Amino acid sequence: MKQLALDTQSFEVLRNNECVYVDKTEFIHRMITGGRIYFLSRPRRFGKSLLVSTLETLFQGREDLFKGLYIYDKWEWSQQYPVIKIDWTQINHSTPEKMEDSLVFYLNRIAQNYRITLNSKSPIDCFRDLIGSIHTQSDKQVVVLIDEYDKPITSHLSDSHLETIQTAVHDFYQVMKGSDEHLKFVFLTGVSKFSGLSIFSALNNPRDITLHEQYVSICGYTQEELESNFSEYIDKAAERLKMTREYLLEKIRYWYNGYTWDGETAIYNPFSILNFFDKRRFANYWFRTGTPTFLIDIIQRRNRTGVVLNPIVVNDKIFDGYDPANIGEVSLLFQTGYLTIKQMELIEGRSQYTLGIPNSEVNEALLTCLLQAYGKYPDEQFDEIRRTMQQQITDCDESGFARSLEIMIASVPYDLHIPHEHYYHSLMLIWMRLLGFNIRAEEHNNLGRSDAIWEQPGFTVVAEIKYHTEKTIDALLDEAIMQIHDRRYYNKYSGKILLPGIAFSGKQTGCKMEIIEENYLRQ
Repeated sequence: MKQLALDTQSFEVLRNNECVYVDKTEFIHRMITGGRIYFLSRPRRFGKSLLVSTLETLFQGREDLFKGLYIYDKWEWSQQYPVIKIDWTQINHSTPEKMEDSLVFYLNRIAQNYRITLNSKSPIDCFRDLIGSIHTQSDKQVVVLIDEYDKPITSHLSDSHLETIQTAVHDFYQVMKGSDEHLKFVFLTGVSKFSGLSIFSALNNPRDITLHEQYVSICGYTQEELESNFSEYIDKAAERLKMTREYLLEKIRYWYNGYTWDGETAIYNPFSILNFFDKRRFANYWFRTGTPTFLIDIIQRRNRTGVVLNPIVVNDKIFDGYDPANIGEVSLLFQTGYLTIKQMELIEGRSQYTLGIPNSEVNEALLTCLLQAYGKYPDEQFDEIRRTMQQQITDCDESGFARSLEIMIASVPYDLHIPHEHYYHSLMLIWMRLLGFNIRAEEHNNLGRSDAIWEQPGFTVVAEIKYHTEKTIDALLDEAIMQIHDRRYYNKYSGKILLPGIAFSGKQTGCKMEIIEENYLRQ
C-alpha cells in the first residue's frame, strides 16, 4: 500500500515518498487556464497548503512529479515561472512590530534564492522590490502564492492589535495591485474572507472560488475519491474493526463526511480520514488540532447555543465578507468549519442556504467543548450517563431523571454559575444533545416557543426549562408543565408524548413528568 501523507503538506515530499495523492490537478488546470487571480476559503487542515504546494511545484516545471496525473499531458513543461510563496503560519505576527521584522526576514530569504538583495526594512518596499526584481532578472512574470493570508488577523480578533495588524496586511497586499504587470498568477487561501476591510480591494478583484460549483471539491475527498484512492485502507480498517466494507463506509460517512459548499457535493475532511486510516478507530481528530477559544467564548457570551442545535437559514450576504471587529457567530462557525451548507435553493432568483453541523465528529466535539465552557464533566462518565438518562426518559422515570440532573448540576463549579435562565437553558440543551438526544431548540407554534423537543423511538418529548432564585423547585415545575399545556407545544405531534418540566434554582434542580396520549389530544 502507498503511505499516508500524515506528516507533510509538501507535494514534492508526498510524491517522492509515494504517498497516497488524490489528484486535484484538474481543478488547478481549470484555474490557470481560466484566470489569473484567485481566492479560496476552506477550514483549517482541509488541504489548502497541499494545494498551494502543488501549484508551486507545477509552475517550477517539476515534470517528473506529475506523471500519471490529470495535468501531465496538458501542461507546457518548458514554461517555468519564478514563484514567491508566502506561508503566514511561518511568520511571527504576535505583535505588529514582530510581524514587520519577521516578514522582512522572510522576504529576504526568498530574495537570496534568486540572488537578489533587498535594501529596505519595510515589508511593503521589500515585497514590491522582490516582485519587480525577479521579473526583471528572469524576464518572466512572477507567480505569487499566499497560504493562510488571514492568519495575522484571525489571531488578533479579540485583542488591541487587530486594527494595526489589519491595516498592515491591507497595505502589504496593496503591493500586488501596483505590480500587476509583473504577475503571472496569484492564488490566496485562508479561512475567512475579510472583504469588509478592503483587503480584497487591495488586489485586482480576485475570483472567489469558495462557493463556485466548479471548485466545490478542490480540497477534501468526495465519496468516489475516498473509495478509489483508499480502497486497501478501507479493507484493512474493516478487518481490524470486524465490520463489513459496506457498514464501515457507512460509519465513515457518519463520522467524517458532510462538508459541502454547494449543498449537494459531500466532502470528507482529509485530515480526519488520513488519521482514521492510520489508527483504524473512530475519534475526533480534526477538532483536537485546535478549537479557537474565542469561538466558544463568543457563543457563550452572546447566548447563541441555538446556532449549533438548529439548522440556520441565511442568504448569500453572509458569505460576502466579514468585519473582524464585529463578526457574527454564524459567519464565524461557517468559515471555521463548524457549520456547513446543508441545502441551497433559489428563492426568486436569489440563493438561500441552510447551514448545519457537518458530521458526528464535529457535532460531538463542539458540544463537548461548549459543555466544558459551562461546567466541568469527566469525559469517562458520558457513556454511562448517556445510557442511564436515555433509559430514564424511555421509562418516564421522574425521580431517576431528577437524580441525574442533580449529578449534572453538581459537576458545575460554583464560580461558573450565572444567575440567568439562559445559562441553565443552554447548559441543559447542550448536555442533552451531547447525551444523544436529537434536540430541536426553541421551536415555534402559533401560541409560543417551546424550549426543547426531541423524538425518541415510539414517542415525542416536549420539555420546558425554568429558572428562578426565589421560587421553589416545585413551583417552577408546576409552571413549566402548565406552560406546555397552555401553549399546546405538542399540538403538531401524535402518539405518546412525554412532557418533562425541568427546573433550576441555584444549584438545586428537579424534574416533573407527564404523559399524554393521542386520544387526549383529540378531545
